[in-house]
Order: sequence, then C-alpha cells, then structure tokens
Amino acid sequence: MHAALDATPLTVKTGGIGRYTAELIRALGEAFPDDVYTLVSDQPFEMPPDCPLNVKRGGSPRSRLERFWWSWGLGRELGRSRPHVFHGTDFSVPYFARIPSVMTVHDLSPWMDPRWHYAVERIRKRTPLLLGLGIPSMVVTVSEAVRREAIERFRLNPARVVAIPNAASAMFRPTPAPPAKPYFLYVGTLEPRKNLGCLMEAWAAVRRKHDVDLVLAGRRREDFPPIEARPGLHVLGEVPDQELPALYSGALAFAYPSFYEGFGLPVLEAMQCGAMALVSNDPAIREVTGDAAVHLDARTPREWAEAMEAALNRPEWVTRMRELALNRAREFSWHGTAVRTREVYEQARRLVSYS
Repeated sequence: MHAALDATPLTVKTGGIGRYTAELIRALGEAFPDDVYTLVSDQPFEMPPDCPLNVKRGGSPRSRLERFWWSWGLGRELGRSRPHVFHGTDFSVPYFARIPSVMTVHDLSPWMDPRWHYAVERIRKRTPLLLGLGIPSMVVTVSEAVRREAIERFRLNPARVVAIPNAASAMFRPTPAPPAKPYFLYVGTLEPRKNLGCLMEAWAAVRRKHDVDLVLAGRRREDFPPIEARPGLHVLGEVPDQELPALYSGALAFAYPSFYEGFGLPVLEAMQCGAMALVSNDPAIREVTGDAAVHLDARTPREWAEAMEAALNRPEWVTRMRELALNRAREFSWHGTAVRTREVYEQARRLVSYS
C-alpha cells in the first residue's frame, strides 16, 4: 500500500497533533516495511527523526495555483505521486476527492467554548463542510468519547467512524532523578482550555503550608497572558523532548486540570514515566487513565488543593498510584495504533473506488 499523510502538523515544533503525526508515521513505516508512506504539505516541515526508509517526503506546490493547497494543489500532488489513500492528520482532507481519504478528528474544542481558540476559524468552517458532504471515506477519532461527540454533532454514519487511541513514545519511561525539592508538574501548551488558573490557585493554597514548587512546561500560546512571577513557580517554556522523562519522573504528582480533551497525551506520557496523575473529570481523560489516576472537578480548586496536600502527606498512596499508572500505560502502544490505522486505510479503499 502507498499512503500519503498530511505533514502540516510537523511545521510546529511542539503540540499533541505534531507528536501524533510523527509517532504514527514512524510506527506505520516500522510495522509495514513493504508499504510506502509519503508526507506532504504546502509548508516546509522537518521529517521526524529515525524514520524508516519507506517513509518519504512528498512534493510541494509547483505553481501559484497549486498554493491553493486543499482545493487544488494537494489534488495535483496526489495525482503525481498516486497513493492509494490520503490521511488528513489534522481535521482536513482535499475538497475534491480523487482517492479514498481518512480524516482524524482529535477533539471538538473548536466548536465548543470560543475562548479556547483564537486562530481556528478555517477549521471551524472547513471541517463541518467536508464531513457534511461525506468527503472523508473514513473518520478516525483518538478516543471513544470524541467518537460519540463527532457522530452526534456532525451526524456521521457510525460505521465510518473508528476510535483509535494515541500512545506515548517509547522515550517516556521512569528516569530516577530525585529533585532538590518536591514539585507538582504541568506539561502542555499554556492556553485557556487547560485551566491553569485552577492549578495555580490550588498550589498557592498548599504552598502556604508546605514548601513545594509548581513547574509549568510548554509553549505559551499568544492568547494566554503572561504568568506573574512568584516564589516557587517555575515557568519553563518549551522543554526539549529528551528532558521530559526526568521532569515527569521527578514530580511528586503530574497535574492536568484541563476543561476538555480529545485524549490528553501528556497525561499518558507522565503515567508511562511512573508519575502519579491528578487529572480532571473530562470523559476522554477518564477513558485513557481508567482507575490509574485521581479524578477531580476542573472547576473546584479546593479539590485539587486537597489532593496535592494528600500527595505530600501520604507517600504510600503516591507509590500505589505510580504503580497503577505504569500498569495502565502499558496498555497503549504506537505499534497498536499503527496497525489499527492501517486497517482503516484498507476499509476506506474498500468503501470507495475512483476511476
């Protein structure tokens, strides 16, 4: 099989969709060495490191007209490279279908609270149109929670929507590195949907009684206000991937109070490093973590403060939750994600035949 995948998420150095695209393409290439996988985009992007030889870089726009990528240029590029199926890794597929296509819908946040996003107007308009016209042959969601939401909101045929969970990279594993002092950790984009105000309020209440720090790691989005400096608060910005395992492993607990998620990949990364996870009651996060995390109300800072204080005072509880986290994380793998994704490619080819 020859599949083409949208590489546009790889133009951003950090973020869950970029990691999804990079990990998936590597896993597909490794699991199916007789296939060819081509990454295409109208923007410059870096190939993921350590890609197998059957993962190729595709072409780019060759004329001014082809810069209208989704309506014209991508179709022309697919006509030249002649893949059997196209996978839109980030809410998009070509408007004019020449081959079967698969669209990944990561979550429904662009259509929920308008304060959560500031630059997704194109997705808000384009994705419902593509889904409404039935242009994607198949739709992939990253959790059953999002699958149910997408079927209901966009009135999709359930037989053409498949939930395939993400996984954490193999680089995330316990890395013993005892910290100089205890800290709670958040990793992810600093943006309104992540509800960091709740976390900082809870931590501030705990810090009045305990000498414990809070570490925030991740890119600050333009619509998220700068965070005022205060003792014990460490805002690291973007952290290189190779430094994250030690950061996760050393945390007293990983805290993720997000209002809404499609999957919550940093939570699984933290759990795979053996971190105790304090997470919101979001349905997708509950689906990923099962009973291996502490679930809290995203709108009640008092609950988070109580859980953080308990983590400080009950080391045996933390140890038990770390063990549960490691066991739960073993249930996910990018190899499994790749195998199930390729099955969807085959299903798309069976459903649609183009002359």
